[in-house]
Amino acid sequence: MTTPQTWPHVFEAGTAGSPVLLLLHGTGGDEHDLLPLVDRLAPGAGYLAPRGPVQEHGMNRWFRRFGEGVFDVDDVVRRAGKLAGFVEWARNHYGFGDRQLVAVGFSNGANIALAMALLHPQVAPRTIAFSGMYPLEGRTIDADLSGTAVALFNGTSDAMAPIDSAIRVGSILESRGAEVDRNVREGGHGIHPTEVAGAAAWITSHTKKVRDD
Repeated sequence: MTTPQTWPHVFEAGTAGSPVLLLLHGTGGDEHDLLPLVDRLAPGAGYLAPRGPVQEHGMNRWFRRFGEGVFDVDDVVRRAGKLAGFVEWARNHYGFGDRQLVAVGFSNGANIALAMALLHPQVAPRTIAFSGMYPLEGRTIDADLSGTAVALFNGTSDAMAPIDSAIRVGSILESRGAEVDRNVREGGHGIHPTEVAGAAAWITSHTKKVRDD
């Protein structure tokens, strides 16, 4: 059984006062997959990169699914809670205290990041979702998300994360008070260089707001 203390992950403190990026890989990835993005998104930032705890045909994932795009929503809810607990453990264990935490997820990692934003907004009030979709089909969202900001990056022809679902998650976030920045490009599943540049600018503006307050 995975506990916070035994959850495979990597951590780097980064420079004092910089944000800490919570890096959440896609299906089949691991804790090292998104590390090359750190310097491009926020030079000098710290990072916390755990490994998805669910196995699907030997591939790491964040939660179970019944088929492509058909999620086990009960498991999504449970795993989002466990990830939130891990992040809180890491915050205390590594002593990054009140530094701004920004969740950065791709594909399946974006979906668990969005689930955590919807269910546990206090853990990572800033979220970047690359090729993500709505992960909580059939659930009512009643959390106050007025302190939450989310940047969505999606392709118009993404068969794995349909644009209609991306639009829906943005609307649900906004309905609960979140600030949502939508970014849509031509193309399918993946992280485009223009999206990395856009996400970097978003991190700069949103972490600056926190420092200036």
